[in-house]
Amino acid sequence: METRLGLFVIVLLVSWTTIKSEDKPCRVRETGIEGRSILCVCDANYCDTITREEPTPGGYVMYTSSQAGQRFEKFFGELEDMPTPTTPEPTTEPAPEEEEEVEDENRGYFMDDEDDSEDAQQNSTLFNTVNLRAFTNTQFQKIEGFGGSVTDAAAINWRKLSDAAQTQMVNTYFGPEGIEYNLIRTHIGGADFSTHPYTLNDYPWHDAGLTNFSLTSEDYFYKLPMLLRCIRAATTEVKNTASTWSPPVWMKTNERITGFGQLRTQYYQAFADYHIRFLEEYEKAGVKFWAITTTNEPINGIVPLAPFNSLGWLPSQMARWVANNLGPTLRNSRFNETLLLAVDDQRYLLHFYMVGIEREDPRALDYIDGIAIHYYGNFFPPAILRNLQNRYPDKMLLSTEACEGPMPWDLEKVELGSWRRARRYITSILEDLNHDVVGWIDWNLCLDPTGGPNWANNFVDAPILVYAEDDEFVKQPMYYAMGHFSKFIPRGSRRILVSRSSIFQLEHLAVMTPQGNMVMVIQNRFHREMNVNVQINTRLLAFRMEPRSVKTIEINLN
Repeated sequence: METRLGLFVIVLLVSWTTIKSEDKPCRVRETGIEGRSILCVCDANYCDTITREEPTPGGYVMYTSSQAGQRFEKFFGELEDMPTPTTPEPTTEPAPEEEEEVEDENRGYFMDDEDDSEDAQQNSTLFNTVNLRAFTNTQFQKIEGFGGSVTDAAAINWRKLSDAAQTQMVNTYFGPEGIEYNLIRTHIGGADFSTHPYTLNDYPWHDAGLTNFSLTSEDYFYKLPMLLRCIRAATTEVKNTASTWSPPVWMKTNERITGFGQLRTQYYQAFADYHIRFLEEYEKAGVKFWAITTTNEPINGIVPLAPFNSLGWLPSQMARWVANNLGPTLRNSRFNETLLLAVDDQRYLLHFYMVGIEREDPRALDYIDGIAIHYYGNFFPPAILRNLQNRYPDKMLLSTEACEGPMPWDLEKVELGSWRRARRYITSILEDLNHDVVGWIDWNLCLDPTGGPNWANNFVDAPILVYAEDDEFVKQPMYYAMGHFSKFIPRGSRRILVSRSSIFQLEHLAVMTPQGNMVMVIQNRFHREMNVNVQINTRLLAFRMEPRSVKTIEINLN
């Protein structure tokens, strides 16, 4: 009797533990808009979760999200043995320089979902099958991570929630049952996603000694509390990056927060010191920075179309400032391990700035650790990134800002439940990482339902929207798009070579993790189901891709 009772208790405990560790499903809210996907609703008491499962030796775990409503749906499987080939297989792996150029198939930012031709709609192996082969020993760049930005707007919306709901949001981004972000970007002084324009030394004018430098209520009450909560919730080290949108206006030639204006040469050193003072004050509050950038979108102060905070730099000006002021000041400070990322602007401007810097003063390159890239120029081919990496092989490429809805033709700034916008995120991340980028940082962690606040009315979309009056927030498809990378590709993973031997292509990425597992992310933009075969050494991974879906597969190759 005692034996049976003990066995019953053990079974009960095991069952209880299994139930307790199960993921919480999405609490679905339909948008009521034709063609849109679902939203997942979170509040103080409930938020959907996702736990990563360790694949068994020879097995894999597959996670699927789709326009139809799947959200990290799990499937467990085993690799198959490759069938005996009818013709001899090549015995050597292609050299790294033979890596497939995916930009021919991954056609860029403005492309909508793939249309189905009549032939492709037929149940044909030719039109519905993609064959890939992974070469685990041909490895490329090391991945740093993924994340989002703590802006004034994001922190203001976050602070409008109850403390319990704030915790849910932080955990859903950074916690072990969330998507485990490990990168954050924030702004030095104000940005457009502030309630008003400001800097950290507005007055007195011509204060080159920065005697009145001080953090603001936005720093103390909004950004710092959110940053600290995110850092504490994270499952690994969070690497923070900071960028200035505009210095104090008295440093600028136009004496305005925006418009055509550059830094006055007499304030080159003061602006370098401005960055050091920011690092000092944030360090006192408990936040350290992995990197700073040379200035957010320097083209905005040269071609003054943006209606928000800006500072213009010509490449020659940036070269002289970095070589003579910012670079030496940063390296001679106690923040000498903080990285310096140059440009912080669109793809099509990167060569213009980097080559211009090199020509004006090559010493500046000695202080530049990497190149920061923005998302809004993705209509230019990603081959630009590989060319840049080949020219400057010791410079890290990092994508530092992305959002949907920023363009003048985006009449709907916030598209509730838009799978198309999630698809663009996935496409961009796949393109960037397949062209030597080491990480990808989204813009605002959260916004209100109008895409703000934003003092310049530059409203955009975000992965999470806050409905403060209901003490809840909703997770859009873009959130899950980010999670298919951030949750399953840990820092230190290395991208590997994948080749294709089929007519049709699906966007894909494969990495080897520090634990020795292979992780693959693959997207189906077609309106039809696709068959996928992936050869890994002598094993085969075969599966079906749902229409308009994304999958992350983690494989234990032991």
